[in-house]
Amino acid sequence: MTRPSRRVLAWGLAAATTATLVLAAPGAALAKPGKEDPGNGKGTGPTQTVQILSFNDYHGHIESPDVLEDDPDDYFYGANDVGGGEYLATKIKELRAEAPKGRSLTVAAGDLIGGSPFLSGLFHDEPSVETLGEVGIGLDVSSVGNHEFDEGTTELLRMQYGGCHPVDGCYFPDEPYAGADFEWLAANVQLNDDSGTLLPGTSVQKVAGMKIGFIGMTLEATPTLVSPAGVADVTFTDEVETANAEAAKLQDMGVEAIVVLLHEGGFNSGDYSECVGVSDPIATIATEMDAAIDMVVTGHTHNPYVCYFDDPDGDPRLVTSAASYGRIVTETSLVIDRRTGDVDRAATTAQNHLVTDVAADPGVTAIVEKWNALSEPIAARVVGTAAEDITGDASGDRGIETPMVDLVADAILFGTDGADEGGAEIAFMNVGGVRDSLDEGPITYADAYDVNPFGNLLVSIDMTGAQIKEALEQQYVPGRSREYLALGVSEGFTYTWDDTQPVGSKVVASSMMLNGAPIEMGETYRVAMYNFLAEGGDQFTAFTAGTNLLGGPEDLANFVAYLEANPGLEAPEDRVAGL
Repeated sequence: MTRPSRRVLAWGLAAATTATLVLAAPGAALAKPGKEDPGNGKGTGPTQTVQILSFNDYHGHIESPDVLEDDPDDYFYGANDVGGGEYLATKIKELRAEAPKGRSLTVAAGDLIGGSPFLSGLFHDEPSVETLGEVGIGLDVSSVGNHEFDEGTTELLRMQYGGCHPVDGCYFPDEPYAGADFEWLAANVQLNDDSGTLLPGTSVQKVAGMKIGFIGMTLEATPTLVSPAGVADVTFTDEVETANAEAAKLQDMGVEAIVVLLHEGGFNSGDYSECVGVSDPIATIATEMDAAIDMVVTGHTHNPYVCYFDDPDGDPRLVTSAASYGRIVTETSLVIDRRTGDVDRAATTAQNHLVTDVAADPGVTAIVEKWNALSEPIAARVVGTAAEDITGDASGDRGIETPMVDLVADAILFGTDGADEGGAEIAFMNVGGVRDSLDEGPITYADAYDVNPFGNLLVSIDMTGAQIKEALEQQYVPGRSREYLALGVSEGFTYTWDDTQPVGSKVVASSMMLNGAPIEMGETYRVAMYNFLAEGGDQFTAFTAGTNLLGGPEDLANFVAYLEANPGLEAPEDRVAGL
């Protein structure tokens, strides 16, 4: 059964902390809430309920709340300040206290680290992992996401198992980093030496005698979203094929209640607990996973939803997502038949809760204060000024040119245009790599870090005009999680884009200009970018055809130098025109 969109509700829920409306996916039946059979009153009846609390895309947001003014996704949250680790912990504790007979698990769907704000990112996300292990959040198990691989597989293993950073050393010599208190799962990350998966693929959690099997995966396209060199020792396999194989193994072990934690998702046009037109890839993936899988917790798109998609047997299956940055917690009442160990899907329900109107958790606050004390001398140094707000980072629409992404492209050109720096004439930047905007006024080192948290290197390469056009055409890729992924361009380079034309022919070649002169398809130009793009990141594979590569400075150091050299920055005007 389907129901019409009630997106208008989002604006009426500004003061609400929970939305309970659940819409079915097209063609799927609504699951009906069911009550646990009390049996003999001692929790030994035919069914028992386990509370599953889930979230995704934490990205080291240990402080909060995040102010959502001017956020294009603000309709999900109303006028509230929402999210962050200190408040996420409090909300989870509140919900956990309501679990039936204390039966509760907390799980996540990846990107817990990477792309993080200054306080966590400066210390290679050790603060993020510490907060997730704090009793308030109490994470039990998570899938890996693409950002878990930002610093490569070796660093991910350090984050799981502990040890001091190989370059920075121990931030607290008397308290070496001990690793994560929770399990990261990587069922579809196979080591190339055929020795198995990088991290365990599954985890079986036992609650009151009941076994729940979790399969953890990242999206197969992860190598296109991180530096390829950091994941050269692993292969990322198909999500559906992997999940189905792992589900069969769990069943062979006698586990019938099976939940997939998948760092892949879709986009919802409805309210944050609705399912209105939720898109591919998850719309297809969710219908192809084996019917033995009872629920799918998703992420990656930073988009919240509560859906039911039919499995291959035609039975509705719950698929959820909890937005990002600890803004939402999904609470699922997973009803399990004690006789079979399987999930009673008709009785299983879920709802998304906003993380708002709660006090900060003192345990997480203590962690924040500990790391703040270490970072304050670095964070507060003023490195530049902005004459006005400069907006348009990865938290917004990644499919359009923005002032902020063009500004970073200008900074890249600044660091590579000298004859002894690479001789670049044009610079490109992907919106997804710009992690924060700049407010009018002083710009601190922490502000600069929040824009560039990845530790990329500037590179310059030779590209023909035809290769540059090919790269620009790759801003649109049908079937990708985000079909539109825009590139910011540096000052002096302009072109026109016609979205009515077919894929591969959207850029008007005759419109491509450099400092007023036409770009010649057969001529060679020096082009600069971060190494992430040069290695084909975000599926911009055309950049890998570049030759005569010359390395440059690290992204943050270059950006700070640009800010220091250009006080009073103004928002760049558009350089890309649309027809």
